[in-house]
Amino acid sequence: LVKGPGCASDTARGRIWGDGTSQIRRYPEAATEVLNDDYRITGFELKTKQKTSFNGTSATTTLDLWPAKDGNQCMVKTVSWSLPKPLGIAGFAINKLEMDKAGKFKLEASADKAVHSVDNLKLEARSDLVSADSLVAGFTFTGLPEAMVKFETKPTLPKEFTCEVTKAMGALTFGAKFGMASLLAPDLGVRYSSGPFFAAAMAKSNFGAFTFCGTYKVNNELKLAASMDQGGKTSGSFAVGASYDGVKNARLKAKMMQDSVSGTVKYTVSEGFSVLCGGKYDIKKGNHTYGVALSLE
Repeated sequence: LVKGPGCASDTARGRIWGDGTSQIRRYPEAATEVLNDDYRITGFELKTKQKTSFNGTSATTTLDLWPAKDGNQCMVKTVSWSLPKPLGIAGFAINKLEMDKAGKFKLEASADKAVHSVDNLKLEARSDLVSADSLVAGFTFTGLPEAMVKFETKPTLPKEFTCEVTKAMGALTFGAKFGMASLLAPDLGVRYSSGPFFAAAMAKSNFGAFTFCGTYKVNNELKLAASMDQGGKTSGSFAVGASYDGVKNARLKAKMMQDSVSGTVKYTVSEGFSVLCGGKYDIKKGNHTYGVALSLE
């Protein structure tokens, strides 16, 4: 996948900062949806998802077809399980239990009111199942009007905490994220959403890096988006693009970045079966890449 400058949206009670470790850097998802999502421009992939009647459990397997290092093999990239109600325990969920091709694990779990009896509180934890220092535990609380508080830390290293607070005020949503090392210089974000317009701005890295992005919904079929980074390692990066849903069972996307042009098509063959293909032309290097992904559910 290829990604443009860091550009997410939603309400203060939802995915404002994203989940897990991504958080604030996923703030402008409205632009990310147009500029980043579903750009398969290199490699070949097959993803299958099997749903079961065992308390909603599902398993997802992702295969790399003809990987670059050995074109004669199909390699299992990841195997992931989702158990929304393990052993029939209401309110407790294993959101992800994943193993990659290197044998490394990822575990993400959560518990809601059905477990702890507190309204608007979600407990969360994640680990690599190897080191105790990898365990991260925290909570998300949405019981305040149009606001969200998210806190997480490592039980073995409690000073390595992060706290996020967001507040919606009409068409505007404000947010801040900080840890022990950034109490006086938190990451800040603001978004504006009204009708077909959306805009977001973020300041991070001790106010040394900024991201600006916006989208405009022309109609139910066409969306336009743009983003730009100023300061930091990606200073000067930009992306402009469009997403078009006017073709039956298909979504077409195209974008231009400071050094490349990309395009992609996602076609739904039938319910549960989709094909994603795309390509990229590198303006500086003068070469191109392409990729295809099949998804079966």
